[in-house]
Amino acid sequence: MRLTLTATLLALIGAPLWADSWDETLAAAKGQTVYWNAWGGDSRTNDFIAWVDGQVSAKYGVHVEQVKLSDTAEAVTRVLAEKSAGQTEGGSVDLIWINGANFLSMKEQGLLHGPFLENLPNAAFLDLTPGSAAVTDFTIPTEGYESPWRLAKFVYTYDSARVAEPPRSAAALLDWASANPGRFTHPAVQNFMGATFLKQALIELAPDASVLQAEATEDSFAAATAPLWAWYDALRPNLWRAGETFPENESVLNQMLNDGEVDFTMAFDPAAAAAAVEKGLLPDTVRTYGPEAGSIGNISFVAIPFNAAHREGAEVVANFLLDPATQARAQDIGILGSYTVLDMTKLDETQRAAFADLPASAALPTEADLGPTLVEPHPSWMVRIAEEWAKRYTK
Repeated sequence: MRLTLTATLLALIGAPLWADSWDETLAAAKGQTVYWNAWGGDSRTNDFIAWVDGQVSAKYGVHVEQVKLSDTAEAVTRVLAEKSAGQTEGGSVDLIWINGANFLSMKEQGLLHGPFLENLPNAAFLDLTPGSAAVTDFTIPTEGYESPWRLAKFVYTYDSARVAEPPRSAAALLDWASANPGRFTHPAVQNFMGATFLKQALIELAPDASVLQAEATEDSFAAATAPLWAWYDALRPNLWRAGETFPENESVLNQMLNDGEVDFTMAFDPAAAAAAVEKGLLPDTVRTYGPEAGSIGNISFVAIPFNAAHREGAEVVANFLLDPATQARAQDIGILGSYTVLDMTKLDETQRAAFADLPASAALPTEADLGPTLVEPHPSWMVRIAEEWAKRYTK
């Protein structure tokens, strides 16, 4: 970071050292259009990104254009192709909503701009201690090459009008499905949510879950997943349509729950069901919970490619996403319902009050309903699980 005379004077009077360089970033960002590549399968998220565009356009003169992806790998492939073609400047991707294996791939191949996180003024509201969720992505240290923007945690949602007491473990789910054949299913495993469902079961059933924190090998994968496949072999015949076909994604599964076709859905957003109830997309009798032993949780990040054409604008957007007012709006179940990534102890009383005043819902789980947060496995496990499932269960 450049220490100009202005920065030195700011340091002497107690102002942060990034203040001068941040002013330069704001000046360079003005007039830029940031092409934010983000999964486009959720209307709430798309609407929120459109709101972000309006806000940063008005405040900073930065326009946000969402490039809607069906798979984050699409953007990663584009950046890699540009690097292979020698395009080190003026890249087509400015900002990516990214996690896990995609982040690891970009990091290992030198496809990321940064480190930039600690240059963002609003990073002061994060817990940046080594190993914290804000600086760790699926066991991989982010080292400042990503910025958090929303919290995710795996949950089940059920219709309490039809299910009195939901199963709270993988073993209990098998028992419930056996007693209620055809009333439970999961999204296709090629979809992130379907693979996450299996990954959640893997953590619960593995003989030693600690091995999941290291890269999967042939031996460790075979030993750790043996109980998972035995469990799934017993579960599959009792799934909707006997496990011969699966809903394409979480949205389709939600519609099936709303139509009474199944009794459960699942999400990686604890407030998803409450938000859907607000919009009339799910009945007001739905309730959300996490497995008793805990559920997988992580933070969603944004990253900036090494050759982004509008790096300064991308940093402005990343910083805006960390603003306490932005985070409070994102947590509103009528807007997005995404739990905050901020360290609440770093907020002042007024900033915390914005979260306390958010609307409530019977479908919104309490901290007790969610249970403990389980650490994400190394990205290699999710890749291998999806591949192995396809070998075993597709024709």
